[in-house]
Amino acid sequence: MKHAMRSFLLLTFVSITMAGTSQTLSEVFNSESKLFYLGIDFTKARVIDDAGVNEIDVRDKQFGGINDLIINEPKRYDLAKAFHRSEIDHDLGPVAARNAKVNAADIKSTSASDFERLKEADIASIVKSFNYGKASGTGILFVMEGMSKTRKSASIWVALIDIKSKKLLMTERIESKVAGGFSWRNYWASSIRTLIESIEKSKFKEWKKKYSSGNNVTRNNARPASGSIAA
Repeated sequence: MKHAMRSFLLLTFVSITMAGTSQTLSEVFNSESKLFYLGIDFTKARVIDDAGVNEIDVRDKQFGGINDLIINEPKRYDLAKAFHRSEIDHDLGPVAARNAKVNAADIKSTSASDFERLKEADIASIVKSFNYGKASGTGILFVMEGMSKTRKSASIWVALIDIKSKKLLMTERIESKVAGGFSWRNYWASSIRTLIESIEKSKFKEWKKKYSSGNNVTRNNARPASGSIAA
């Protein structure tokens, strides 16, 4: 009787422990585990070599406009297909609140070095301070680093996050070419479309191969060389 009770308690403990375990990268890339899209974080973004840009308008209108466009046009920005899921839930409220607090004076830049100034520790810091609201599972967050008018490309960090523990599971910096657009919003949103298409065509497969062993270690392939995506 005592042996049976000990076995029952051990099984209960193991079940509780497993339920609280963080999702691994192997599970993310080898199953239909839940993914949750958190949006584009612009809190570190720099608009480079665009003298005519209105920083207040960018912060108060354009950042939100780009984020909304990704959700409102799912056929053009097919996140679920890119991450091999039937559907991906989302909530842009937390990222919108963060972006609204950006100091507008920091947005415009004339320094080419601002295009590649962030490090993995900066992304981890964003992940740790992020308010995830009611989100659960593994979060997908895009962190905009630089938007260079001369390069006609954006530098974007893709981050996968264990939401429960606020742990950065994986991040990679990718340079994504602009595919065009008549408005400022559509112009830079096209770099997100290029990014999503590249995840679907090649990046997801690369990540799956790399993390299929179950090694749940944060990786960053951006240094010393960044991935570059053509339009």
